[in-house]
Amino acid sequence: MLTLTIALGWGGGVLTIVQAWFLARVVNDVFLGGQTREAVLPLIGILLGALLLKSAFVWGADVSANAVAQTVKADLRSRLLTHLAALGPAYTRGERTGELSTAAVEGIEQLDAYFSQYLPAIVLAASIPLTILLIVFPIDLLTGIVFILTAPLIPFFMVMIGKAAEALTKRQYASLNRLSSHFFDVLQGLSTLKTLGQARGQAQVIGQFSERYRDMTMQVLRVTFLSALALELLATLSVAIVAVEIGFRLLYRNMEFLPAFFLLVLAPDFYQPLRNLGLRFHAGMSGVTAATRIYEILDTPVSGVKYQVSGETLAQLDLTPDTLTLDSVSFTYPSRATPALDKISIEIPSGKMTALIGPSGSGKSTLASLLLRFIEPQSGQILVGETPLAQIPPNLWREQVAWVPQNPYLFSDSLANNLRLARPDASETDLLTACQRAGLEEFIAELPEGLNTQIGERGARLSGGQAQRLALARAFLKDAPLLLLDEPTSSLDPALESQLEAAVRELTKNRTVLIIAHRLATIRQADQVIVLEAGKVANQYSGSQVAPFVAQLSQSSNH
Repeated sequence: MLTLTIALGWGGGVLTIVQAWFLARVVNDVFLGGQTREAVLPLIGILLGALLLKSAFVWGADVSANAVAQTVKADLRSRLLTHLAALGPAYTRGERTGELSTAAVEGIEQLDAYFSQYLPAIVLAASIPLTILLIVFPIDLLTGIVFILTAPLIPFFMVMIGKAAEALTKRQYASLNRLSSHFFDVLQGLSTLKTLGQARGQAQVIGQFSERYRDMTMQVLRVTFLSALALELLATLSVAIVAVEIGFRLLYRNMEFLPAFFLLVLAPDFYQPLRNLGLRFHAGMSGVTAATRIYEILDTPVSGVKYQVSGETLAQLDLTPDTLTLDSVSFTYPSRATPALDKISIEIPSGKMTALIGPSGSGKSTLASLLLRFIEPQSGQILVGETPLAQIPPNLWREQVAWVPQNPYLFSDSLANNLRLARPDASETDLLTACQRAGLEEFIAELPEGLNTQIGERGARLSGGQAQRLALARAFLKDAPLLLLDEPTSSLDPALESQLEAAVRELTKNRTVLIIAHRLATIRQADQVIVLEAGKVANQYSGSQVAPFVAQLSQSSNH
């Protein structure tokens, strides 16, 4: 499609040459040759035909260019979102959501002008003037030399001004990223800010960011207008030089009128592609700046190894006793010097509940992220039976895992669609059953639209406890053999917590359960307790050792 765009643009340039020639012929035949209207009607017909055909070519080039831009944007946006999904939460946690959103939305939109205008303009700025020169030189050598000498001035000054514009464009895009990121963060935390009385202060901060972005935009526009003025001035002076040298030769009868008038009419069209390139240059710089950030994300490598286990093989894997093993696993986040996990070796038995405890920063969430395949071990390995977990495709593995975080993410959609993230083919009966087991049936019964009720971004229309129960309902619905829980009852009142204990115990039967525990009641129910400190296994208790350890914890908390 890009080739078609360029071909149509070049065809329009050739038709411009045809128009100039036949216009010169008509003027020459009528005013100097004394021919009648009837005699030049065929020439006028060809002139009008060329004009109409050129209009069709220009229209086709615009349509083709827009199609190219839309195709490229759709493909690039799909690649970007797919790659972000492959990078996982371990990458996005270190980035600002607003900045990533700007790259995926506004950044890709800025590539529209780059592909639809700037790239075709580069090729046409070389091909059309070259075509005109091939025609001009046999007609008049001096005019061809003037064209060659004056044409480079336009791209030369365009590049000189463009260097300043490029730096300003980068600063403008960086300012837009900061504004978008801060605005997105403030918008998500607006209710908290209003509660703390800080909403007005943040509004002033956003105003300062906006003013800074406005200043940067005005600086870019100043350079843009300056470059436009310079390019127009150079093109006008170049045409004037051609007109002067042709005029003097006509005056002294060193040149015939027909070629002189033809070259004079053609002169502005010789410089027009170069002027168009100058006008498109700033759109190109904006696209390049946006593309730089986009390809930084796309070039970020996805950790992991080649997958060697098929879906059929995975379906045959059972989480039999001692099959889920962490063997000398270590992981260090890029922004930290201290390992989050340092050569830990543990076994998570099937059909048992393993409680993971430790102070904040001890590595509990990192271990859960490893089991969810959000990150990969930097040394050591995780085994499912005798199969390394790294060799199982993450999507297939996650079908075997149900995850209930402490702060579940809920999308701006209906309750039903948020539940179906766990099992897309679930029937309404299945959804209601899962909600009943999670203690949501009374809440749903009170809703006018039931499961079709919209819950807002991040579950804005739900209380903390309702959001937690909805996440727990997902786990009931998925019915996966491996459960990863981050204290699922932490946001529930004691009465509801006691109601759910029986359902949670039923859910954990014959399943491997790893729970990041914060309450003594949860630790007391565990079959195995692993204590993490500074990324290492400090202690491990199982079987009859759990009760004395819980009693010791209880005494320590009382003191």
